[in-house]
Amino acid sequence: MNTPLADRIRPESLDDVVGQRHLLSKGKALRNIIESGDVPNLIFYGPSGVGKTTVASIIANATNRSLRRLNGTTASTQDIKDIVAELDTFTAPNGILLYLDEIQYFNKRQQQTLLEYIENGKITLIASTTENPYFYIYPAILSRSTVFEFKTVSTDDVIPAIKRGFDILSKENNVEVELLDGVEKKIAYGCGGDVRKALNSVENCFYASPVKDGKKIITLDIADELTQKSAVRYDRDGDEHYDIISAYQKSMRGSDPDAALHYLARLLEAGDLPSACRRLVVCACEDVGLAYPQIIPIVKSAVDIAMMVGLPEARIPLADAVVLVANAPKSNSAYMGINEAMADLKKGDFGSIPRQLQNKHFDGEDAEVKGQFYLYPHDYNNHWVKQQYLPDEIKDKKYYKYGLNKNEQAYKAYWSKIKGGEGSD
Repeated sequence: MNTPLADRIRPESLDDVVGQRHLLSKGKALRNIIESGDVPNLIFYGPSGVGKTTVASIIANATNRSLRRLNGTTASTQDIKDIVAELDTFTAPNGILLYLDEIQYFNKRQQQTLLEYIENGKITLIASTTENPYFYIYPAILSRSTVFEFKTVSTDDVIPAIKRGFDILSKENNVEVELLDGVEKKIAYGCGGDVRKALNSVENCFYASPVKDGKKIITLDIADELTQKSAVRYDRDGDEHYDIISAYQKSMRGSDPDAALHYLARLLEAGDLPSACRRLVVCACEDVGLAYPQIIPIVKSAVDIAMMVGLPEARIPLADAVVLVANAPKSNSAYMGINEAMADLKKGDFGSIPRQLQNKHFDGEDAEVKGQFYLYPHDYNNHWVKQQYLPDEIKDKKYYKYGLNKNEQAYKAYWSKIKGGEGSD
C-alpha cells in the first residue's frame, strides 16, 4: 500500500514544521525542552492535522529511547502490557518513548496502567488529543505532564506545504507540474487549517490531472472539484462545537452583526441548524430581554420559519434575526434577577409563603388570626396596592434592577410614580 503523501514529506526538523511558531520558534518553551534532550511527559492538545504527530516523531528521533506508538481508538490494555514487558530488555535499554495518539479514548483504567511507569521514568509519555485534556485525561497523568496547545494552521502557512507536496509528486513521477493561478489558495482554504487534508487534496489533484504536452496542468476547476467543501472544523461533540456557538452568542451580545453572521455561517455550513436556532432564541431572551421585549416573538417566528423550510433557505430568516439581535439594545436585568433568585434558593434563603398569597380559603383552629387578608390589586387605583409578596425571611430582597434602556426606564418612572418612590430601585 502506498504511503500517504503527508507521511512521505513529514518534516524531520522543528524548523520545517508548518505553523506552531508560538511553540517552536527559537526561545519558545517547547522548543527549548526538545533541544535540551531531557524530555518530560507531554500532552499535545489541538485539532487534527496540525503537527502533533510530526513534533512527537522529531522528539523521538532526538532521543536515545525506543519509540512505540499506540492509538487510543484501537489500542487495548494488553498493548500497554506488551510495551511494559519490553522495559529493561535489550529492545529498550534506555526506556521507552510512548506516543499515544487520541488518548481521550483510553478509559481511566487504561490510563492508570501507565501511571506507575510514567512516575518512575521508564516510560516517557507524549500523548495527543483533539479534546480538552482537562476534561478527558486522568488527573494523575495530567498532573505529571506538561500540556501544550497546538493551533489551527493559517492559510499562509499551509501554502508552502502544498507547493512542496506538488514538487515531490513531480519528482517521484518524473513529470513537470504547472499550478494555475489560485490553485494553492483554493486547497489551503479548503483544508481548514489541516495540513494532512491539504496534502490529500494535492495528491487527488495531481493524479486527476491529465498530462498535456509533457506536463500536468493543475487547474482551479480540478482543485475546486477535489478539495473538500468546508474550510470549517466542526465536531458536534467536541470543543470546536462549543467554541463556535460561544463565539456566535458573544458576537450578538457584543452587538457585532458581522461576526455574528460569520459564526452563523459556520454553524449552517456544518449543517447544525438546531444549535444556530437554539442559541439565537437564548440570546434574544438573555441579552436583549426587556430592552426590546418584542424581539422574543420575532426571533421565535424566524426560528420557526427556518425549521420549517430547512437548509439552505433557513439561512435567510436566521440572518434577519441574528442581525436584529446584534443591533438591538441590550439588557440582562431579568437574566441576572432570576440567577440571583435561584442562587438564594440553593443557599437556603427562602421562607414560608405569606398567608395572604397562599391558596387557602379557611384557617385551622390553631391560627391565632383567621382570614387570608389578600388585597386584590384591581380593586385599587392604578391596579396596585401595597402588600408583602416575599416571605418574611427575605421580604426586603431586591432581585430585579431596572436596566438603563428606554423601555425599562419608562417602567421605572411609571411605577415610581404609582408606588410613591418604591419602584425606583
